Amino acid sequence: MKKLLAMLIIPLFIAVSCKTVEDTPDDATTSSYKTLTTYMVDNDMDLPKIITEWIVAPPALADVQTFIDGYDIIDIRGSQDFTVSHIDGAVNSPLADILTAAANTTKPILVVCYTGQTASHAVVALKLSGYQAKVLKWGMSGWRADLAAPWQANSGLVNGVTAIGHTSWVTTATAPVTTFSDPDFTVSGDGAAILKVRVQEMLTNGFKGVVNVDVLNGTANYQINNFWDQADVDHYGHITEAYRVKPLSIAGSEMKNMDPAKKIATYCWTGQTSSMVTAYLNIIGYDAVSLKFGTNGMIYSELQSHQFVTTLVDLPVVQ
Repeated sequence: MKKLLAMLIIPLFIAVSCKTVEDTPDDATTSSYKTLTTYMVDNDMDLPKIITEWIVAPPALADVQTFIDGYDIIDIRGSQDFTVSHIDGAVNSPLADILTAAANTTKPILVVCYTGQTASHAVVALKLSGYQAKVLKWGMSGWRADLAAPWQANSGLVNGVTAIGHTSWVTTATAPVTTFSDPDFTVSGDGAAILKVRVQEMLTNGFKGVVNVDVLNGTANYQINNFWDQADVDHYGHITEAYRVKPLSIAGSEMKNMDPAKKIATYCWTGQTSSMVTAYLNIIGYDAVSLKFGTNGMIYSELQSHQFVTTLVDLPVVQ
């Protein structure tokens, strides 16, 4: 009898044990990164979607009022500079509080900063939070010549160094891409809840930028991504050891080419697109920085397009 009971119990134990393993829900072991990025792709929030129709140039003088009337304008410059002069109708908000300011809007949002770079971080947060939002190209530097000092000081020379003739600016092929593991972070909740937390964390941490001299003189400290088309890399060259990963998407698996163990430095023409990319990468778990002023700050004299040029027409501001 005891032998019969043992024969019955052992198979039952095996069956129960197997069922416990097999019935463990997949989401019990799903990483926060996977939950977040799956949600973002499913809701049209992959990076290529976010960096579509995200920037607008200053209007012609005759069109200023129509332009202003089309937006709720949020100016994220320092309060002292905002008080001195700002676009008519704009409200002032720190970057960290822009979602609070956005809650009071009824129109598409135009985000204004000094150069268009910090505003790009803000617009990523706004678009991922369900708002229609755009960056004012060049920031207030493109609105008036007397506000253009940030761009004037950083186009061409940065800290006395350019990439022209620098040993870290090369014309060889970009680095071959490889794949890496996913970022590892933990935030409780579903995809929407994780996204909300990560977006606010990015805003609270502020603009993530790096000057070009740090990257040029310390390429080993970064995973560098040249966010250009291949034809432009072929024409101008690139920072040595740079990858060229564009498009950069979750659904297309290009995010796998980003190394979560390294600080990722993205550069573009002006630092505005790379700021968008950088904000997005930080939200999904990477340690990322945007190379300030892009190649305008490294090979300005060589550029045949995408150059900052001080405006000849000052657009109106109020105090």
